[in-house]
Order: sequence, then structure tokens, then C-alpha cells
Amino acid sequence: MIQLPLLGSHLSIAGGYYKAADTAASLGMDTVQIFSKNNNQWKGKPLSDDDVRLFREAVERAGLRRPCAHDSYLINLASPDDVVWQKSIDALIDELQRAERLGLVGVVMHPGSFVSSTEEAGLQRIATAIDQVHQQTRGIQCQLWLETTAGQGTNLGHRFEHIATLLGTVKASDRLGVCVDSCHIFAAGYPLQTPDEYNATMSEFDRTIGIDRICAWHLNDSKKPLGSRVDRHEHIGRGCLGLEPFRHILNDPRFAETPMYLETEKGEEEGEDLDAINLRVLKSLIQPKAPSRRKKAT
Repeated sequence: MIQLPLLGSHLSIAGGYYKAADTAASLGMDTVQIFSKNNNQWKGKPLSDDDVRLFREAVERAGLRRPCAHDSYLINLASPDDVVWQKSIDALIDELQRAERLGLVGVVMHPGSFVSSTEEAGLQRIATAIDQVHQQTRGIQCQLWLETTAGQGTNLGHRFEHIATLLGTVKASDRLGVCVDSCHIFAAGYPLQTPDEYNATMSEFDRTIGIDRICAWHLNDSKKPLGSRVDRHEHIGRGCLGLEPFRHILNDPRFAETPMYLETEKGEEEGEDLDAINLRVLKSLIQPKAPSRRKKAT
């Protein structure tokens, strides 16, 4: 059986968590990413038993695999402000608990911004915070997935070394994975366009972090050029990345069965859902695998 990447998108939970799974099914997706609560609030409405049951039933009905959540944009585990830092820890604990109840396999998280401190201090702050989160969520199977960032302002995670430091410092590192964002690493200065560039970037990732730590991809084109350190997503093939990087990613056998989520702008174009358009473009780039030939017995 040929293994292929699991393609999906970040979808809205407006009207009920199950709506995201139903929408994913209607668009022919294999997986889905959601917010487990309002992404611009510290605290969310408690999950009801019906929320959980309806979502899990919808995921099973749609045959979705490896669904995940993205954490709140307010969370900053690198903050030098003790109040913000503690609120961020509490919020991330809640995110993990909610994701576990919903049956999600990962919570994608931006590492954080060091603001007025330093990279070194920020990374240590993040590692200490994650240790506290892990201590208070023992037994939870859902992982935290560190997302690569574009490097705007004082954001950490735009160098592979930042992610490697966190993986090497957090005590329960086996509870961590990595989500690679195509737009972000390109904007951070890692080229992906030619086969040689893609292979060099992936080799650097493997040497620094380890390819086996990649649990998911965010597939986004970039409005801004290589090394701009500006995070602006564009539809697939319409930005500075173009189509070739996505062809490389989708046909890399190391990422067979890896969930890949679109985070491109929502809406319609000429009456067609933009997620459906982006999904069709991605699927067109997947090259059929040639069947293996068995030698005839002599």
C-alpha cells in the first residue's frame, strides 16, 4: 500500500468543534488542525461531554488521522515578565488537557519571544516552562510540537539550533515534536526551491535536530522573500516559494503519513473554496510511485 502525506487545513470550530471535522471531510482532507478555544483569549469555555463526543464521532466518521490543535497566540513561554510567563504556563496546560480530551495527537506551539532579555535567557525560560507544563500533565499522550518560526522581532525558533537547544534541555523531551512551517523556514533564510537547496536544508535540519523529530508540516507559500524574517502566508504556488518546494516535501518518502496542514487565507475564489483550490494544487504535485517489480523465479 502506497503511503502518502496526510493533507488537511486549519479549520474553524465556529458552531461546534465537530464542524471542523465535517468541513475537512467535505473538502476531501485526511486530517485537520483546530484551535481548542478562542485563540485570542487566555481562558476558554470548558469543554462539554457533548463537545468531545460530537468531535470524536465526526473525526471517526470522516476517517481523519492525526488531528492537532494550535495553541493561543497570547502564550509566550519566553517572556521575561513573570505574570505573562505564569499565565502562559497555565494556558498551555489547559491547551494540552483540552487536546487530550478531544483525542488530538499534538498541540503546535510557537516557542516564544524573548522581548527585552536575550536569546539564551529566552530559550532557558521556555525549557523551564515546558518542564512545568509536563509535570502538571503527567499521563497525557498528546505532545507539544515546537513550530519553526520566521524570526520576526525577538521570536525564537527561526534557527534550527533554537529548536535543538529546547529538545536537548527539556527533561521529558520524548513528549516534544517539531512542526516545520515551509513559509517560516524560507523567511528565516533556509532555501527550499531547487532539489539541491531542499536537500541541503533538510540535511542541516537532520544534523541539528533530527528528521525523526518532525511530527507535522504547515504548508504555506510566502509573500516575502528568502531571509526576510517576515511571516506572511500566501496561497500555494502564488508566492516567493513557488510550487517546487511543495513538490519536494510532498514526495519526500520520509514524510509519508506525516500530517501537513494548510494555514492559508480562507474564503472563495470564483465560487470555489480557497482550501479546496490549495488542496488540489498540492495533490497535483504528488508523483505516483512506480510499482515494484519482482523477479520471476527461475
